[in-house]
Amino acid sequence: MTRPATTAIDLNADLGEGFGHWRLTDDENLLGVVTSANVACGFHAGDPAIMRRVCALAAERGVRIGAQVSYRDLAGFGRRPMDVPSAELAAEVAYQIGALEVFARAAGSRVSYVKPHGALYNRVVRDEEQAAAVVDGVLLAGDGLPVLGLPGSRLLAAAARAGLPVVTEAFADRAYTAQGTLVPRGQDGAVISDPDAVVARAVAMAVRGTVAARSGEQVAVGAGSLCVHGDTPGAVELARRVRAALESAGVRVAAFS
Repeated sequence: MTRPATTAIDLNADLGEGFGHWRLTDDENLLGVVTSANVACGFHAGDPAIMRRVCALAAERGVRIGAQVSYRDLAGFGRRPMDVPSAELAAEVAYQIGALEVFARAAGSRVSYVKPHGALYNRVVRDEEQAAAVVDGVLLAGDGLPVLGLPGSRLLAAAARAGLPVVTEAFADRAYTAQGTLVPRGQDGAVISDPDAVVARAVAMAVRGTVAARSGEQVAVGAGSLCVHGDTPGAVELARRVRAALESAGVRVAAFS
């Protein structure tokens, strides 16, 4: 079923992914395109100076600031599976949110939502215990922050049970399984590299609420937010094309409410 042309969708990207002199994401230019910024909080990438700079730029441009929390895995960019005790993980999630909140408030803004990164994001799709620990961390940080995650995930179910707002997310540049989960990055074709395909998938997700799985089936995504990764080659131009295509299709690009 096609959605009405007045549909709105949030456009997010992972930003602040650098450390010291190393820079992976083009934060300044991406902040001219996206409506929400998932800011690395120092555990998979990011450092205090980068977090402060990205928050200032986001606030200046009216872009919503989100805490992208991760396992403590700077060397592995947060993409290595880890087993972290629940109490420790909850504390680390709260710690990351709190660190980013300092810089968001200094910029005249605030942290508006939480999104896990990498291995943690994938783990809390299916792992009830780790999902509950992330939610405990969000609750510990206070303010009842919305949680951004994959539809049908254990994370969003746990967040909803705890009374937190939930926002479903889809990925224009990632391959999907027939079950609606992301194809692991270690598998061939997990990342969609053809810009035309990414743009077409983004429009299909926003207008029809579906995406073609790797096996060919149409999978429902029902996303309130659409992610274009900031660390892929040509990310800025791709994000611009995605936004332009969405708007041409009658989809209003705006931060989720």
